[in-house]
Amino acid sequence: MINETTENIEKSLRKKFKKSIWCRFTKAINEYKLVQPYDKIAVCISGGKDSMLMAKLFQELKRHDKFSFDVEFIVMNPGYNPENLAMIKHNAEIMDIPVNIFESDIFNSVVHIEKNPCYICARMRRGYLYSKAKELGCNKIALGHHFDDVIETILMGMLYGGQVQTMMPKLHSTNFEGMELIRPMYLIRESDIKHWCVYNDLHFIQCACRFTEECVETPEISKRLEIKNLIAELVRTNPQVEKNIFRSVQNVNLNTIIAYKDSDGVHNFLDDYE
Repeated sequence: MINETTENIEKSLRKKFKKSIWCRFTKAINEYKLVQPYDKIAVCISGGKDSMLMAKLFQELKRHDKFSFDVEFIVMNPGYNPENLAMIKHNAEIMDIPVNIFESDIFNSVVHIEKNPCYICARMRRGYLYSKAKELGCNKIALGHHFDDVIETILMGMLYGGQVQTMMPKLHSTNFEGMELIRPMYLIRESDIKHWCVYNDLHFIQCACRFTEECVETPEISKRLEIKNLIAELVRTNPQVEKNIFRSVQNVNLNTIIAYKDSDGVHNFLDDYE
C-alpha cells in the first residue's frame, strides 16, 4: 500500500512540477535518446535531492512510457555515517523506492589523499557503480547531474582547465564493455529541484563525505562554489547567461577555432589555411 506522502510526491510531479521537472526529464530522454526499448538501467542513488528525485521520475516513466525497459535502484554506501545511511533508508521508504544497498570503502581510501580527492572519489564511485550494475544485468547507469552542474562544468573547464568541454548527456564506458552512462536530469534546473523538495517537505543528505563532515574545503569544492557564485552574479545583469553558456557548446563554429582535438588528434586552423 502506497502511503499518503508517496502519493503526494508523485502527484506533485504530475501536476505542479509537470512543466519544470517532468517535461524537462522526458525531453532530455527523447532528445538525447537516453532510454531505449529493453534497456535495464541502474538508477544510482547517492541519497541527495537530485538522485532521489531521479528515482521517482524513473518510476513515473516506467508507469507511463510506451515501451518496455527495466530499472534497478542502487545505493552504494561508500562509508556514510550511521545517521546519513539511516536518512537514505528513511527517504527511500517514504518515497516507495525499493533500493538495493551495497557496501564499499571509498571514503577511507581517499580521506588522506591531498591532491584531487573529489576527482579520485568520483572515479572510484563510478567504477563501483558500473560493477554493481553489470552484476545486476544492467546495460546503463543513470546519474543525477542537472543543468546547473552542466553549465558550471563548462565554465570550470574554461577558467581553470584552459579547455572547452562539457558534461555529456550520455557516454560509453571506456572500462566496462557494453555499458553506458546517462544523465536524464540534464535539462532540469537546480532551483526547481529545491522547490520540489520544499513543496513536499523532503530533507535529503548533502555530500556526506569525510571532507564535508570535517568542514574541509577541497580545491574542487571551492572552485565549483566560486563558479556557482560567478554565474549568479552574471545573471543579475543578464538573465540569459545560463542559457547562453549551455548553448555555446551546441553552437561551436570550427571555422573560428584556433585548434581543436578529437579521437584522431589535434587539428590546427593552419592545417587547411591557404
